[in-house]
Amino acid sequence: MTAPRTSFTVQLDAAEQQRLRRELEQGNYRRLEVPYAVVAAARPECHIALYASGKCVVQGAGAADWVAYVLEPVVLRRAAIGYEDKLDPSRASPHIGVDESGKGDFFGPLVVAAAYVDEMIVPALDRLNVRDSKRITSDAVALRMAREIRRVLGDRHVEVAIGPEAYNRLYAKLGNVNAVLAWGHARAIENLLERVPDCPRALSDQFGPAVRVKGALMRRGRMIRLEQRPRAESDPAVAAASVLARARFLESLAELSRRFEVPLAKGASPAVEAAAVELVRRHGPRALWWVAKCHFQTADRVLAAAGHTRNDLGDPPQRDSAVAIPAARAAPPAVASAPPHRHPRARQPHAAPPPRRRRSSRGKESA
Repeated sequence: MTAPRTSFTVQLDAAEQQRLRRELEQGNYRRLEVPYAVVAAARPECHIALYASGKCVVQGAGAADWVAYVLEPVVLRRAAIGYEDKLDPSRASPHIGVDESGKGDFFGPLVVAAAYVDEMIVPALDRLNVRDSKRITSDAVALRMAREIRRVLGDRHVEVAIGPEAYNRLYAKLGNVNAVLAWGHARAIENLLERVPDCPRALSDQFGPAVRVKGALMRRGRMIRLEQRPRAESDPAVAAASVLARARFLESLAELSRRFEVPLAKGASPAVEAAAVELVRRHGPRALWWVAKCHFQTADRVLAAAGHTRNDLGDPPQRDSAVAIPAARAAPPAVASAPPHRHPRARQPHAAPPPRRRRSSRGKESA
């Protein structure tokens, strides 16, 4: 017997938000203080919170009953939750979902993940409450959920990690973030099609002309129907891909932090710039090629703060074309090839420490 769901997240429109607030204020509820919530309340075995974005989160052993007997008839005034597959049959049909992580982060790779779902997999993801990774505020929760998603999907997913060195080289060649994204999406789709060759379509968020991704697909990928739409993360395959991509990004960022012995933060905040300045002072300006996305304006500010200019950064390291390998479930490997040779007799403060290439027993590696 399947256990009832204990967590629900529903997006409410303005009228539904008003009805929910009225229900929580007038009904038999105990008021709660929940960070960032507009209003929050509790009933036995059930907590409800409404956020300014219109997101309603219902959690607890009694969540399913509250959704069935209060949220749907009183607030939503429709039967929706638990009927997603009937309202949108395409969500459980065989397809690949694609999403990325790291695009807006100065440090770390750009990771593109692809996940395959069908009518057997979608209910298992729903039971895990798989959702867009941007709605998961805890890195620990994202990493734990990714492990569960990998368990459910088996080998029906790939994670293409474009390490900073390869990313900078691709950006220099393609000249545009969306072009790099299209390349990554195409590689993820192609790699997953080797495992699910009969999959009829792939879905991703709208980030640029679909023709760009189609143009980057190889022979196998050109047979698939490619769809893009805004807020595609509501689809279970895209949501699963978004969590897998975020987890791989976090794992790779932690590996870079260990490799260069500098704590590297997410995003592009003052804390990120401070860490980058420390890294440049320790390892020299060219170290940025191996840890950061150097077309960001952040790089210019970091170089200036460390007493350098972009001329000191030089050109991206050259090597043979990167090959993105589909991810297995092993821990992520090193993210880059070795930088220029260091003289064995003298320590050179302006050379990046040579990262090590590591291959797992399953053969996974990063670009």
